[in-house]
Amino acid sequence: MTEKQFILHFKTLYLPLGMYAMRLTDDADVAEDLVQDSFIKAWNAIDCSEDIGNLKSYLYRVVRNECISYLRRQKGNIDIADIPDISDEAVDTSERDARLWRAIDSLPDKCREVFLLSKRDGFSNDEIAEELGISVKTVKNQMTKAYSRLRDALSVNHKPFFLPFL
Repeated sequence: MTEKQFILHFKTLYLPLGMYAMRLTDDADVAEDLVQDSFIKAWNAIDCSEDIGNLKSYLYRVVRNECISYLRRQKGNIDIADIPDISDEAVDTSERDARLWRAIDSLPDKCREVFLLSKRDGFSNDEIAEELGISVKTVKNQMTKAYSRLRDALSVNHKPFFLPFL
């Protein structure tokens, strides 16, 4: 595998692997560190001429193992049976979550801010309006714009997409 191919895999898999690790660790910063460490391990394995047939599967396995090691360091002896094995559903969920966050990140700044205050932080329209110094009508307009853009972004080349918090 060339460096260019590896970089392409990194760009494609980084966010889904991060979503997977975050579900296991419940900590975004830790998940990011573990995914970065996993990519380093994969690159070192490739650099040492180790044959990695399917890099995606390999990386999910390395991330899972890194998460288990982290949880053991944090909580002592953990039961591996409590850590779900990698399934197609877990990979699909990670990829879906990554598509969702990419779409949210692509929203215009004000629209994204209103949307995240509402959906991530649980603010009411009145609270958002007060927090941002805008009218409730503007909040409603920004939310409508966000829903529309997210639906459009997530339905391109995909089956209809269910937004879990809509």
